[in-house]
Amino acid sequence: MLDPRETERRNPRTVSIDLASPLEIVDMINAEDRSVPEVVATQREQIARAIELAEATFRSGGRLFYVGAGTSGRLGVLDASECPPTFGTKPEMVQGIIAGGLPALTRSQEGAEDIVQNGALAMDEHGVNEKDLVIGIAASGTTPYVRAALERAATLGAKTGIVACSPPPADLVAKVDVTMLPIVGPEVVTGSTRMKAGTATKLVLNTITTGAMIRLGKTYGNLMVDLRATNNKLIDRSQRIVMEVCGVSRDEATKLLERADKSVKLAIVMQKKGVSREEAEKLLAENGGVVRRVTRDAPPPIRDA
Repeated sequence: MLDPRETERRNPRTVSIDLASPLEIVDMINAEDRSVPEVVATQREQIARAIELAEATFRSGGRLFYVGAGTSGRLGVLDASECPPTFGTKPEMVQGIIAGGLPALTRSQEGAEDIVQNGALAMDEHGVNEKDLVIGIAASGTTPYVRAALERAATLGAKTGIVACSPPPADLVAKVDVTMLPIVGPEVVTGSTRMKAGTATKLVLNTITTGAMIRLGKTYGNLMVDLRATNNKLIDRSQRIVMEVCGVSRDEATKLLERADKSVKLAIVMQKKGVSREEAEKLLAENGGVVRRVTRDAPPPIRDA
């Protein structure tokens, strides 16, 4: 009997890939990958809804949890782990939960996705509540661990969503607040959802967290202004952003950042409004964290290299 899941179907365009040359393999994989962004675009309204839910969650003091198994779980952990260095968030604000725990990040724990009770238990262990948003990631749409986590999260009052590359059961779809289904079709290698399904999932997760962070005021135009300078690369980037936005020298930017406790956003508001760090914090809090609402200035124009 044929498996009904999209991710388990055989791809008619790659049935001879085992006889292909290296260049032919590259071309086959690339041809399949090119379809992924277009498929993700079909879910634009659903992804926008997820951004709205995430923004509301963060503004109410809640957390976003990604829950998945295997590749899906690793992608959730990856997206969550990149929020603090990119947007200056606290690590607990966006969290990734993977079936099998930390060992599953580096070594496959394939049986972990079938231990249903662990999905629900993970929600309890993380203290999920009515302020939180839980997004399940299940390429096949049927991962038992993810389903159990979503059902438990809903009973705890959390908002829920799912990202899947094969239609989930109708009764699960009816229970979640948002369903994002980038159906990318059969993989180059049958069932290898680290490929197109994984790429589609990463695009969706990137958009959800980036969109929510932008709505929270963590960018000024498209500049990353809520980062914290914790290594040499970020120190340099912070200084360059302050120099560009405020029209100051590197030395002046360095001094501003020191007074702003390394916060680019605060440094910009302090310089443009001529206020102390405390006053800058107050102004930002009164304006939803959005720099432009405080300064009323547009970001500087992009200069030619």
